Amino acid sequence: MVDPALPRRSPRACPGRHWRKLFLETLSATSNVARAAAAANVGIERAYQARRDEPEFARAWQAAINDGYLNLEMEVIRRLRERDLITSNGDKFDFANVIRLLAAQRDSSARGNNQVRDVSPAEVRASIDRKIEDIRRRIARQKAAAESKRE
Repeated sequence: MVDPALPRRSPRACPGRHWRKLFLETLSATSNVARAAAAANVGIERAYQARRDEPEFARAWQAAINDGYLNLEMEVIRRLRERDLITSNGDKFDFANVIRLLAAQRDSSARGNNQVRDVSPAEVRASIDRKIEDIRRRIARQKAAAESKRE
């Protein structure tokens, strides 16, 4: 059965760099790396390697995961509003676990956003230059204070 939430995949393999778009679309729709890799016809190891090697792809990956969790959050809200408490296979929808999962992901995402900023090399250099200049000023003040004490 074809999942309508998943992007459609062409029967051809996704060679070279072309698999990334379908991978990210599927990751956004499912929040599932294995399903995204399968949909893009790429190995999970290759996807993780690309994430490690390509900062832009890593940012897009994180954005897709965030989109996926936002979709899940919207699904929970819809189900609560419509009192849609039963899944398509007749089971009771597990709101408690979904809400715990969303909270954990939000905490994880917040930690990650605090640790990683999208900055250019020029911004990094400018920040380092400012810090070096601050250190030079402090050293100059300390020397001036030490000289004034000797006088």
